[in-house]
Amino acid sequence: MRMYDLIMKKRSGIELTSDEIDFMISNYTADQIPDYQMSAMMMAIFFQGMNEQETAALTMAMARSGDMLDLSAIDGIKVDKHSTGGVGDKTSIALTPMVAACGIKIAKMSGRGLGHTGGTIDKLESFNGFSTGITSEHFISQVNNIGIAIMGQTLDIAPADKKLYALRDVTATVDNMSLIASSIMSKKLASGADAIVLDVKTGSGAFMKKEEDAFALAREMTALGKHAGRNTIAIVSDMDQPLGFAVGNALEVKEAIETLQGKGPDDFTQLCMTLGAHMIVAGGKAKDEEEARVMLKGVIEDGSALKKLAEFVEAQGGDAAAVYDTSLLPKASIIEEIISKEEGYVNQIICDEIGICSLILGGGRETKESEIDLSVGLILHKKVGDYVKCGESLATIHANDKDKLETAKERFLSAYSIGKEPVAPSKLIKGTISCY
Repeated sequence: MRMYDLIMKKRSGIELTSDEIDFMISNYTADQIPDYQMSAMMMAIFFQGMNEQETAALTMAMARSGDMLDLSAIDGIKVDKHSTGGVGDKTSIALTPMVAACGIKIAKMSGRGLGHTGGTIDKLESFNGFSTGITSEHFISQVNNIGIAIMGQTLDIAPADKKLYALRDVTATVDNMSLIASSIMSKKLASGADAIVLDVKTGSGAFMKKEEDAFALAREMTALGKHAGRNTIAIVSDMDQPLGFAVGNALEVKEAIETLQGKGPDDFTQLCMTLGAHMIVAGGKAKDEEEARVMLKGVIEDGSALKKLAEFVEAQGGDAAAVYDTSLLPKASIIEEIISKEEGYVNQIICDEIGICSLILGGGRETKESEIDLSVGLILHKKVGDYVKCGESLATIHANDKDKLETAKERFLSAYSIGKEPVAPSKLIKGTISCY
């Protein structure tokens, strides 16, 4: 078997077999196939596409290219959740303790943020001493004991995906549905969960800007989950404006804690309830969404979801006192208001620009080596559909550098569009795609 022949085959629009895809991925991972040949293959796939069988074979080949996490030592059904990322998306911090408090086992691997979307690990490190650098043994034991653990991607999970993504990033072949879906699902399948709930974002702050593309990705990923024998469900949700009000690591943690206290923003609470209900049904603890929502409301009202977060933080070395006293979280030295220069209704927020504001302040990474400032960010006061007066505050900005603050302020104001006529915000939950 030769890579040259496979490139020719795919270039001509002919389906690749599972054996051919296995050969390609295993040899590329082992550095037996050069980047220039794999670049040619990625471009051939970009233009010719892959069918369902090819995409499934590619996904499984990438999943098997490294460690496959064995969670069989954890009692019960293990449920994982993945978001395609967005601005203000602190969902895992509130959602996972809610679901764990309902009796679902959460064994989750998470990554750090790069660019304007923050990573779950970065946000959790707002708790002094918190670490996701735990062993597999600790990880499994903790899930069995308290129902939840989140570990960094320290294992060699889907190394083929890391190599391929770096290559696609510099060869203009990122934007292909099969390649995107296989990249996400290879890591999820290698992480060992029995059921997977996906939050696929769409809008100006999401990777998938168009709603139809988000639904296509959701369908592709749920089909891959079904092919691998995993219960998989995808929620398509809006990211045309930031989720909740807080953008920035410690600020988002504080908002997640408020949500567990029943005081969170409506949109963020709604998303947590929707995703959580599907996780509980997939985990076999409720017969339908309605019953699961009652359970989730119950663990918020009786305080057990907040207690579960504290147990989780403490188990991974963090200062659990900050769960009950958020003044212990990192705080910025400069806090100022961003004042509106116009009067009217907020009719649009360019969502990814708000994320870039947080990045400018130091709340995100320009490169993998960048140091994150956990204390900086923004708290929005006005969102789409809200009326604002001239001189009224649009947001509170938290910064540690005056020059960065002024740059972020200017960028923030340019991201807001204010008009005379009221505009309704986009529907938060666009739809659901299930394979079970």
